[in-house]
Amino acid sequence: MLDRLSAFQDVHILVVGDVMLDHYLWCRVNRISPEAPVPVVRVEEKTSVLGGAANVAANLAGLGCRVALLGTVGDDEAGRILCSKLDQASIANHLLTDPQKPTTTKTRVLAQGQQLIRLDEENSGGISDEIARHLLTSFEKLLAEKQVVICSDYGKGLLAGDICQGLIALCRRQNIPVLIDPKGRDWSRYRGATCVTPNESELVQVVNGSIDNEADLLHQAVKV
Repeated sequence: MLDRLSAFQDVHILVVGDVMLDHYLWCRVNRISPEAPVPVVRVEEKTSVLGGAANVAANLAGLGCRVALLGTVGDDEAGRILCSKLDQASIANHLLTDPQKPTTTKTRVLAQGQQLIRLDEENSGGISDEIARHLLTSFEKLLAEKQVVICSDYGKGLLAGDICQGLIALCRRQNIPVLIDPKGRDWSRYRGATCVTPNESELVQVVNGSIDNEADLLHQAVKV
């Protein structure tokens, strides 16, 4: 196993996509509020971890890959925490600050082993033309030393519109494989990628017909 993991140490990967901060509030519930029929939660601990495309980068770094991450964060505390987490994980941080959008943050409130609620702070609209230009310029510069690119699409706006096609074109020009973690029903923006890696539910969204067994899965995957 160690020999297999050592093979990852020479792999240089660029991850581009929707980065997030996953925030957890670890709580205890002892009573119901007298103001409304809701539990009163007492926060005992707070933790934060890398989410979205940042989690993809963290998993690759954990395997020993040399990873660079490109995306956007907001000019806010969540963005600063996220960048600090990237440094701790030895991930090369090439995130752009987008003052028009907050850092996508998902806060989960948990008590006695159960998740009570999830609070999402995000703006899923597309990025501005200015940020898009900076993104493509940074991407092209970062490609020089990379062996593979992963586009991690969580539907939060970074890879919307023509952005994906621009990234794929730059990769093809330099013969760099580009792998797509897809989102949504429209996969036309992924055209030309080396490989698209949906899970079953993501594939079902874009095919005409059900997937009831492995044969259906293979048949529909080829059609897409």
